Amino acid sequence: MKNKNVYLLLIVMLMGALVLVACGGGETNEPVVNQPVEESVAEEPAVEEPAMEEPTAVPAMEEPTAVPAETTGASLVIWADDTRSAILNELAADFEAEYGVKLIVEEVANIRDQFTIAAPAGEGPDITLVPHDQAGSMVASGLLAPLDLGAKASLFVPKSIEGFTFDGELYGMPFSTENLGFFYNTELVPEPPTTWEELYEIGKALQEEGKVTYGLSVSGTTYDIYPLDTAFGGYIFGQDADGNWNPQDLGVDNEGMIAATQWLQDMVNEGFISDSTDWDTAHVLFETGETPFIMAGPWALDRIRAAGVPYAITNFPSAAQEGYPFAGVQGFIINAFSDNVLLAQAFLTEFVATDEVMARLYQATNRPSAYIPVLEATADEDLQALGEAGANASPMPAIPEMGSVWGSWNDGVVLTMQNQQTAEEAMSTAATQIRTIIGGAFSGMVNVPGSWQAAAGCPGDWQPDCATTALTEGADGLFTGVFDLPAGDYEAKVALDGSWTVNYGVDGVADGDNYTFSLTADGSVTFTYDPATNILTIEVK
Repeated sequence: MKNKNVYLLLIVMLMGALVLVACGGGETNEPVVNQPVEESVAEEPAVEEPAMEEPTAVPAMEEPTAVPAETTGASLVIWADDTRSAILNELAADFEAEYGVKLIVEEVANIRDQFTIAAPAGEGPDITLVPHDQAGSMVASGLLAPLDLGAKASLFVPKSIEGFTFDGELYGMPFSTENLGFFYNTELVPEPPTTWEELYEIGKALQEEGKVTYGLSVSGTTYDIYPLDTAFGGYIFGQDADGNWNPQDLGVDNEGMIAATQWLQDMVNEGFISDSTDWDTAHVLFETGETPFIMAGPWALDRIRAAGVPYAITNFPSAAQEGYPFAGVQGFIINAFSDNVLLAQAFLTEFVATDEVMARLYQATNRPSAYIPVLEATADEDLQALGEAGANASPMPAIPEMGSVWGSWNDGVVLTMQNQQTAEEAMSTAATQIRTIIGGAFSGMVNVPGSWQAAAGCPGDWQPDCATTALTEGADGLFTGVFDLPAGDYEAKVALDGSWTVNYGVDGVADGDNYTFSLTADGSVTFTYDPATNILTIEVK
């Protein structure tokens, strides 16, 4: 305990000395800002302790039992959303009591956009929390300071470290992960299948015995079926020899993706799976024992548990290779423009990266811990199993081009499952559309993708690149569009440049909630988008 206090004290003293030198030296020392780097995800780096010069003279002192905040005047500001601010506020008192450094927790909505604006202006926090796929653009903009976990790097799940690693440098300290796991009904299936062929044989036998309606619940067409895609050898973006994501290597139309999509079409035609991929419907089927298998994440645990269905979670079946899901990683990042980078690093590595604090974060988030001692010690077998199912997960590509994938990928799978196209035709068309978007063909487009688009003349719903529903800029700088629609309830969002990379929901919040609107009779809807506020106004007639 004393050694940790001395470490923090030395950092505070060093910071104070640097301030005195800067004020009295007569020279202007410009802050060193990280140069933008190519967004990438690399293999876990070999982390070395940073070389530090020995101080020329450090007066002998007794090891203090605490560093009084009123003496050092030191403080750290952390931004957090409403789901994590409470636990950080609890930690603040402990941190100040142990180290004498004040921790100020500010609850902030829409952290990514706020941080991107505030950090370069010197108004941002010292530390904040983000998912790894949002950190990529921040690293490319030079907003984040590298983070050295030293010997503690080995205490983190390797995939979580990979998620926050860009160009071989770590820019975040993970604390939780999330990914799909393979759920099976233990009453219907005592031993889970290890291959998709076995899954089919088990499900088919249960159907023939009249015990289930379908052999598998499919709850989506992209993220939710990725373990099936990867089992057949599919992928979304390739990686180079250094582990960096390559947006030019798009795998949507590769042989494995086509084979997996063809499997879905065959299973629909055979009646093995439903042609509906509605998320809620798929879960109800599993929760009522109408299907023996489903791929689901920790966000579905509460409802599955409440349903009372007997279940267990295991790894995904294999085909050409072992199937694996996408992984999301939540972590702490440090503001590169902060005056307290050293202190922020010390807070994370010396206080947060401990069994006690990581356990408290785990208990507050209901997600598998990224900290191995906590993950292995957890009493929640479900979260432990989900962590194991994600051991080989692929971190969600943290590159802007990922936002261009979802709409066309979804359309390709839906068209195949509805027997409107072959898997090869649908996925090839989807890949062509994605490459066109990535190439910038839709730059400047303002669209309002949603559940209303098919009724307005688009090939399908939720298509950010559909020219039919694009808004037009007026002399006042606002973007508007008027469309005729039948009576019904609808949802929508604003999307820019023909993809989901930049999108705005209710109140202009990036990646925010969908807008909803209704027409009680056939009529028209007018959308007006204000680029100054990112707010969409909807009028129905």
